[in-house]
Amino acid sequence: MPEQPPYLRIADELRRRIAEHEWSPGGRLPSRAQIAQECGVGENVIRRAQELLISQGALEGRAGSGTYVAAPRQRARMVRSSAREQPNGSPFRADMKAVGKQGDWESRTEAKVPAPAEIASRLGINEGDLCVRTMYEFLADGKPVQLSTSWEPYDLTGGTLVVLPEGGPHAGVGVVNRMAEIGITVSHAVEQPEPRQANAEEASLLGIQKASLVTHIRRTYYSDQGRPVETADIVVPAALCEIVYEIPISR
Repeated sequence: MPEQPPYLRIADELRRRIAEHEWSPGGRLPSRAQIAQECGVGENVIRRAQELLISQGALEGRAGSGTYVAAPRQRARMVRSSAREQPNGSPFRADMKAVGKQGDWESRTEAKVPAPAEIASRLGINEGDLCVRTMYEFLADGKPVQLSTSWEPYDLTGGTLVVLPEGGPHAGVGVVNRMAEIGITVSHAVEQPEPRQANAEEASLLGIQKASLVTHIRRTYYSDQGRPVETADIVVPAALCEIVYEIPISR
């Protein structure tokens, strides 16, 4: 079995010392030089270990001040479930209300955007075919907690009243309800969640550090005929939100 890299071993050691309350939440850690001397490793190993724990939300770095134990904070719960599709109201707003926050979102839509190869594959169309792309920032008490980029085939909604997800008489009612307005029944969605580190743009938009841990969800809605009608990339910061899947049971 390969030997564990030194920085991962040190990260485990720092986690242990935090768990044993050697350093209190909000407390400042000793200098990297001091920890390096205590652990018998170089300062670069300490830096990598601390960066990992910062990305996981256990530590936080403060420019010009040092590294601190992250204070516990309540994470917003986001429930993923087909049963939460509503003719009126927003599941996101309901989730935020449950933790005493005001949920809202901002969006920007671009029509007739050529589909990149991955999006085309997910939508079952040709690369370069036109799509409607909508970028969302979901807010809790005015602070961003989720990003989403949605793609819909333009040949599906072009020329209809639902071509703009956040515009017109059916703005903001969700994919399922909008598609129903043009005679398309959405039967199910497929979601593929995976953890990864935030890129620079995501970190800037979410107000988190670059390389912080996020959950990336690839979601695709399908019609009852099996056609993909929308696909989206959803990004949720792990330190701010927990994701829960609700699975309806048929009887």
